[in-house]
Amino acid sequence: MTDALYLASAVAFIVGLKQLGTPRTARVGNRIAAAGMLAATVITLVAEDIVNWTTVVAGLVVGAIIGAWFAVRVQMTAMPQMVAAFNGFGGIASALVAAVAVIEADLGSIAAETSVSILVSLVIGAITFTGSFIALGKLQGVLPGRPLLFPGQQVVNGLLVAGLLGVAIWGGVSGAAAGYWAASGAALAIGALAVVPIGGADMPVVISLLNSFSGLAAAAAGFAIESNELIIGGALVGAAGLILTVQMTEAMNRSLANVLFAGFGSGGGGEGGAATMSDRPVNRATADDVAIALGYADSVMIVPGYGLAVAQAQHAVRELADALEERGVTLHYAIHPVAGRMPGHMNVLLAEADTPYELLLDLDHADPMFPQTDVVLILGANDVVNPAARDDPSSSIYGMPILNVDRAARVIVVKRSLSPGFAGIDNPLFYDDKTLMFFADAKGALEDTLAALKQL
Repeated sequence: MTDALYLASAVAFIVGLKQLGTPRTARVGNRIAAAGMLAATVITLVAEDIVNWTTVVAGLVVGAIIGAWFAVRVQMTAMPQMVAAFNGFGGIASALVAAVAVIEADLGSIAAETSVSILVSLVIGAITFTGSFIALGKLQGVLPGRPLLFPGQQVVNGLLVAGLLGVAIWGGVSGAAAGYWAASGAALAIGALAVVPIGGADMPVVISLLNSFSGLAAAAAGFAIESNELIIGGALVGAAGLILTVQMTEAMNRSLANVLFAGFGSGGGGEGGAATMSDRPVNRATADDVAIALGYADSVMIVPGYGLAVAQAQHAVRELADALEERGVTLHYAIHPVAGRMPGHMNVLLAEADTPYELLLDLDHADPMFPQTDVVLILGANDVVNPAARDDPSSSIYGMPILNVDRAARVIVVKRSLSPGFAGIDNPLFYDDKTLMFFADAKGALEDTLAALKQL
């Protein structure tokens, strides 16, 4: 009976993951997977005689209250931080499971594969824990979002990795618990030092990678305590996170090693520092100008970026979109794979404002539509619409797939200033004759434009 219930839970994981593949079934898929995890947890607690039903029910009540509190309190704009925290807690949970195995097992007589599983779970779980909370600190603004580099950083990291491998091998061969604890300590330091040099705009990739790590740590913990359910669940999370990580690095035309070790953006503008800016004039626009351009267009494509998230302008853009559609304007949203601060960040924000899913276009579907689009409205996006990535071989982002917004008839950019994005390079789109620059906070700009639109 227990095995049958475990099998049903594993099937729920797989079905739930499959349902997460499309926005329309994602909510159901999430519930199915969560139900499978809940069932697996309860089965284990009861079947292994760890707690009784009274304790299980009490835990469910407490957990439900905490979950509901977070669901109500946490803003959609803070979801990247929430995901980072989830990854961190997942990592430390797996490390603690492995730590219990270290304490309870006779390390001198356990099988080699068990020893390796315990060490892998300890190390990856510890790296995920500190790395995730450093990422959370950067996203929350507690730590500087720019890459933090110091002399000899790579040497220090290299020594830590060498030390970790040394004490892990010593602990595994000798059965000395001190080796396991020393490896865990080194892993905690490596997790923090590995994420500190990564810029905030690379966080979508980092969060995805840490999500994969949390799954791998869980799978290793499953091998250590011989839990097939933990192995299956961890493997699914690890594989899904790794696939997403690869897809995102491909969308940036960068390798994972470049994201992790290059300190990209540390020498540029935006969050990283000053960049060389052009002194060419730009076409400045007011809310009235933007309202006229949008209101008399046949088709409009909105490109959301991190500026939309910072300004929490998702509801304002929905109100403007509704007003445009009432005037007969055909409207879509073009979403770059790495827009925002976590995978799917823009989709989540727009979903909060009940933006219809069918209006959201990914890069491959949006790009062919730009030549037939009258107006593109860019809200706080920068590098993902920079034509230099396509036209300038000397650019640091050359080769990165972008949204070819400059092929539309008219481009409107809403930004606070001409400051460059994360890459720290100027954007020739700003100086194009067809581009109007509306210097304002995204939310305020949209509200003013909506008010002007109503006067047309």
